[in-house]
Amino acid sequence: MNETAAEIPDARTAAAFATSWNTVGAGPVYTHEQFVDWFAPIDPASVAGESVLEMGFGNGSLLYHMGECGPGRLCGIELGDTLAQTRKNLIHLPEGMVDLHRGDLTTAELGSFDLVYCIGVLHHLDQPRAGFEAVLRHTRPGGRFHCWVYAEEGNGVVIHAVDPIRRVASRLPWWLTKYGVALPLAIPYYAYAKTVRALSNGRGAGSGVLVRIVSHLPLADYSRWIAQRPFPFFHHVAFDQLVTPRTHYLSRETVDSFLRHPDVDPESVYVVFRNGNSWKFGGRRRRA
Repeated sequence: MNETAAEIPDARTAAAFATSWNTVGAGPVYTHEQFVDWFAPIDPASVAGESVLEMGFGNGSLLYHMGECGPGRLCGIELGDTLAQTRKNLIHLPEGMVDLHRGDLTTAELGSFDLVYCIGVLHHLDQPRAGFEAVLRHTRPGGRFHCWVYAEEGNGVVIHAVDPIRRVASRLPWWLTKYGVALPLAIPYYAYAKTVRALSNGRGAGSGVLVRIVSHLPLADYSRWIAQRPFPFFHHVAFDQLVTPRTHYLSRETVDSFLRHPDVDPESVYVVFRNGNSWKFGGRRRRA
């Protein structure tokens, strides 16, 4: 990195997430099913032989699955100090496929790629728009880009109840945040999510009415989705939420404004409201 840590606006956030990724354990955090879900409508099989860039790769959990799709070149950039753990997690991939860099994704110049993706990173940057412009800058003309961010819509409970806790927890020692704050909060939410999923799958007389009532509960869609995961994943997500110094919740209007960038092909764009509390969006860079 050419800049010192003090000169990079996102350095503290990157350091906090590096702590999270380096203490979560070996191997990918996400399943192949989650990987496919995050990338839809992009078919993972379509990246075979292509050049692919992940902006903000954490511990390589998504690179792990992307590499198994057979890209010709798999590149990643991450500001946090996670390169050693990431290389261990990607040791199964063919030699010469993976090219990892440590640096600020908003100012990086790594060349152009057939597919550039940024999952769960833009909303933690000091300037999310600058992050999106970096994604687009690294996408070759005619190439694809794909992003996922927290939505402002559907996250009222998180914004008003969890975010105030995050502002305090993110200043604590990581181990205290992980085991003294995130763990106690993850336990009741785990029970809540399991209950929401069970009631949503209810059968028998009156089940239709019950399902409709449950669908109006806070974070209902997201809770049904995450309830399929084991408790350690709940704990990881809670810690991930609380360890970061900065989180933005992006509205549909903001996402649409990103996609009106003059370098985006307007005929190619898509926006998907995922699990009732996040946005997946992407498209292609203009050819000319």
